[in-house]
Amino acid sequence: MRVLVTGGAGFIGSHLCARLLERGDEVTALDNFDPFYPERLKRRGIDPLLRSGMRLVTADIRDEAAMESAFRESRPETVVHLAALAGVRPSLERPSAYMDVNVRGTAVLLDAARKANVRRFIFGSSSSVYGQGAEPPFRETARIDSPLSPYAASKAAGELLARTFHNLYGKETICLRFFTVYGPRQRPDLAIHKFSRLMLAGKKLPFFGDGASRRDYTYVDDIVAGVLAAIDRPLTYDVVNLGGAHTTSLRELIALLEEALGIPAQLDVQPFQPGDMPLTSADVTHGGEVLGYAPRTSMREGLRKFAEWIRGEGRDFV
Repeated sequence: MRVLVTGGAGFIGSHLCARLLERGDEVTALDNFDPFYPERLKRRGIDPLLRSGMRLVTADIRDEAAMESAFRESRPETVVHLAALAGVRPSLERPSAYMDVNVRGTAVLLDAARKANVRRFIFGSSSSVYGQGAEPPFRETARIDSPLSPYAASKAAGELLARTFHNLYGKETICLRFFTVYGPRQRPDLAIHKFSRLMLAGKKLPFFGDGASRRDYTYVDDIVAGVLAAIDRPLTYDVVNLGGAHTTSLRELIALLEEALGIPAQLDVQPFQPGDMPLTSADVTHGGEVLGYAPRTSMREGLRKFAEWIRGEGRDFV
C-alpha cells in the first residue's frame, strides 16, 4: 500500500513509518521540521528509514501547491495526518498560530487528498478534545464543545473538517484520539522525557498542583498498532480512542520513574497550570470492536523501556 504520513519525522510519525516499511508498504513522510524542537533530533529518527527506502518531502501542510505536488508524486492510497503544532501550554501563548497550522493546514491537506482521489484519510486527534466536564472513562460519543486550550479547540475543529469532507465526498475517514503517548524519541518537552532528564541531571522537577492529576499514558508501540489497524480495517467514518485504558497520577508517575531510573526525584512544587486537564481516561471498548485495539504495554514496562533508551541511545537526545 502507498501511505503518506504527515509529521512523518516526528515522534509518533517516525515510529509509524518504521513499522510501515517493515511490512513492505511504500511510505512517504512529509514534514516541515518546525523548530518546536531541533531538526537534528528528528533526523536521527528518520535517517535509517530513508536508507530503507522511505521518501521524504520537506514542506508545510499550509502550502497548497506543495501539497498538490506531494500527492501527485507519491500517489497515496491512505493519508495519516499527524502534522500539527503540539502542546497545550504553548497554545495558550500562540493561539492564532495553532489555528493556522492545525485547522487551516488540515483543510488544505483534506482538499489535496480529495483532488488526488485518496481512498482513506486518518486524522491524528487528541484526548484533549474532551475538555471540561467529560465523564471518565471518556467515550467517543461524549460532547467535545468545551475545550480547555486552543490546542484542544484546534483538534476538535480538525475532526469536524474531516467529518465534513467525508460527508461531502464520501472518503473513508477515521479520527484517532491519542492519549498521552510516550516511548523512545518522545518530544523533549513532554513530562516523562523532561522529568527523566532532570532526574538524571540531579535537578528538581516542576511539580504542578497537588500531584493528584491523572493521565492515561499510552506506549508508542500500542498507538502504532492502533494506527496500522485504522489503515487496514474496513471502515466508512469513525472516531476512536487510542489510550492505555489505565490512569496514573502525577505522584504515581514520579514514583514509577524513580523505580525505572533508580534515582530519587526532587520536586519543585508549583501551582496547577491553566489549560491542563485534571484527568484523561480512555474507554477503548469501541477501538477494540472496530480495530481490534488492545493496549499491551503496562506503565511499568513502558517506563522500563524508556529508561533503557534514555540511558543508552537517547542519552544525548536533547
